[in-house]
Amino acid sequence: MVSDGPVRTAEGLSFDGADLAELERADTVIVPACADLQGDPPPELLGALRKAYARGARIASICTGAFTLAAAGLLDGRRATTHWMYAAELTQRWPAVKLDPNVLYTEDERIFTSAGECAGLDLCLHLVRLDHGSRVANTLARRMVIPPHREGGQAQYIDQPVPAGESTSLAPVLDWARTQLHRPLTIDELALRAAMSKRSFLRHFRASTGTTPLQWLVHERVARARDLLETTNDTVDRVAERCGFGSAQSLRVHFTRINQTTPYRYRQAFDPAR
Repeated sequence: MVSDGPVRTAEGLSFDGADLAELERADTVIVPACADLQGDPPPELLGALRKAYARGARIASICTGAFTLAAAGLLDGRRATTHWMYAAELTQRWPAVKLDPNVLYTEDERIFTSAGECAGLDLCLHLVRLDHGSRVANTLARRMVIPPHREGGQAQYIDQPVPAGESTSLAPVLDWARTQLHRPLTIDELALRAAMSKRSFLRHFRASTGTTPLQWLVHERVARARDLLETTNDTVDRVAERCGFGSAQSLRVHFTRINQTTPYRYRQAFDPAR
């Protein structure tokens, strides 16, 4: 902190303060979200953060705390994230930051940033995992009643229901397709199932899901793969077969692209013993 006295949070909690000299021996410095995004952080704080990083400390920010790191120049040329509501503002003010608004947290040369405040929990679990291993991090996550590992963006964990309207006529077809992911599915077959011409089906499909049948199928197959990796002891080859990917390599490519982690690492995060 910069001024003397206890630190009070927006929720009314109070913490004993310490001066910036504490950063001179800290191994990890965590910068919380800041309420005043328009004001400039105190120069002495920015200088202390730069010195801590130069000394070898790792620096992490929660939510809009990334604005403080950016003001210190610690995010220049580095991949970072922040809450999606403020991503455009951060990019406008510090264009040298390689902002990725689609992830929960980032790590780039001892600089860590998280998206929203809940994503800060994911980041902190990641730090625990780096220091103490997956088993300790998973135990902590269970105590907190939160997922032990959420790599990638939040979109992969959000169900995408079919919007209300005429396109809900595709809902039975989509539900049926989910039961057939283990085998090849063609657009012609899906269109026939929907009792539509191929052209009409493609138009209704995009209006309903916002994507193409091929892209939708890939995401559904990856979602099925995640479930199998979490709940079964099937090999990656068997998981690929059950999800209709044809080969383990094909599964790895699509799984890594969507989840930003490999099937093996995803499974290890949920059960390191396997």
